[in-house]
Amino acid sequence: MPRIPLEDNFNDVINKAQRGLKISDADLAKRAEVSLEDLAAVKRGEPIEAVYRRVARHLRLGPETLAQLAQKRWYPQPPIFTRGFAMFNTPFENMTVNSYLIWDSRTKEAAAFDTGANCDDMLSLIDSEKLKVTAIFLTHTHEDHIADLPKLAKATNATVWAHELEPSDYPGAKTFKENAHFHFGELAVKTLLTSGHSPGMTSYFITGLSFPLAIVGDAIFASSMGGSAEHFKEQFENNRTKLMTLYRDTVFAPGHGPLTTLNQERINNPFIAR
Repeated sequence: MPRIPLEDNFNDVINKAQRGLKISDADLAKRAEVSLEDLAAVKRGEPIEAVYRRVARHLRLGPETLAQLAQKRWYPQPPIFTRGFAMFNTPFENMTVNSYLIWDSRTKEAAAFDTGANCDDMLSLIDSEKLKVTAIFLTHTHEDHIADLPKLAKATNATVWAHELEPSDYPGAKTFKENAHFHFGELAVKTLLTSGHSPGMTSYFITGLSFPLAIVGDAIFASSMGGSAEHFKEQFENNRTKLMTLYRDTVFAPGHGPLTTLNQERINNPFIAR
């Protein structure tokens, strides 16, 4: 798979934080002691270091990690899974979206997480590995993440699962409550409500693979997090208390962008490494 670009540039991070904290351009420029013109330029993506460093402090962002992102000096290096895990990255409009498959190598019991824009590659792997997919878990129900749900559900005859706060309208879909547990052979899946980006945004914490794995949807990205104009604080607090408290070597599998790890985000994410 080609190297997947980071989901957000430094100015996307600034815009998400400003929007979430509900700080106007005029107020932010005054607090940071920068001109409105320079602030507008930075928000468009011009990497004026003196400006974005000043702005970062007032948006609760780490100036050093924001500079690292602006200067394109970091890209995550996740460990390699030797068995039972696959990532799929498919184009949707002007972006790409991720979906995932896990399975027990001995029993071939498997589960899918979202579908992305196209599930053909996932179905090919299911067929070649002779997997028995019995569950399709949705991180949330935004169109880009479930665009091919009818095809995947029909091909596998798997049960579709989503959080009760954001149920799927797919016929026969089921819902779960917070901290639900599922098993697929030796693999264990625990649900974590990481709402904010959407009402039932769910992360799935999986053990039994080469590394602990959290499939996090749009809750957190490599060097960024999911945006929310109205529930930014909720998203941030869920990320901080439910995701960043997992094992240090947990791999984060986001809905967009590359795989990363908890420890790398602790050091390199402007929202977290403050």
